[in-house]
Amino acid sequence: MKTRYASALLAGIAIAAATPAFAAKDDKAAPAPVSSGVVSGIAIANPPAIVAASAAYQTSQQQRPVTYKPQIDQANARKAQIEAQLKPLVDKLQNDSKAANPNRAALQAQYEQIQQIEQAGQAEIQKILEPLNLSQQYVLEQIGDRLDAATQAAMDKKKITLVIDSQSVIKAGQVYNLNQDILNELNAMIPSAQLIPPAGWMPRAQREQQAQAQAAQQPAAPAAAQPAKKAPEGR
Repeated sequence: MKTRYASALLAGIAIAAATPAFAAKDDKAAPAPVSSGVVSGIAIANPPAIVAASAAYQTSQQQRPVTYKPQIDQANARKAQIEAQLKPLVDKLQNDSKAANPNRAALQAQYEQIQQIEQAGQAEIQKILEPLNLSQQYVLEQIGDRLDAATQAAMDKKKITLVIDSQSVIKAGQVYNLNQDILNELNAMIPSAQLIPPAGWMPRAQREQQAQAQAAQQPAAPAAAQPAKKAPEGR
């Protein structure tokens, strides 16, 4: 279950984080009255929305801009410098393209120069903001590590035996929604998360790739020596 939740978390956390109010509204909606058509033992949940609404995640989102303000300021300053560098080049390209007989080769060269500067600048800014990205992944991994246990605890309390990803369900009554129950358990298990990862920390996917690469480089164990065959005796 943990692997499935991790995949769903990485696939949907950006969308869920962008609309936490919507997710919280859905999660806290009053459950519909149980009717004879309700199937017991089944529930639906949205792992990315649960994580995005968790106390640990919300707190980290508030702390990160303060903790990493130097990197954010540096990235913004570098972005302004790159934009200032690009503006005259873009203006020249636009003006040259309006000529009666523009030089297509020259325009292409100007465009490629602008593109190279822009791409190099984006890579540079991403490098500056890499600590923020690592912090985000570190927090998500800490929360994700407790999500399976929180889900199981909510299932046990509600006597649920099957939980389906709500994003795979076309429509379901609110009585099946287990989001708030899982969120309550998750907040109790991890009310806050460490914001700054340890030195040298890598996300789980990178750690697994590194471990696989190291395992592939290990020399194969030598085969066990076979006992020497006894020479046939002469007559």
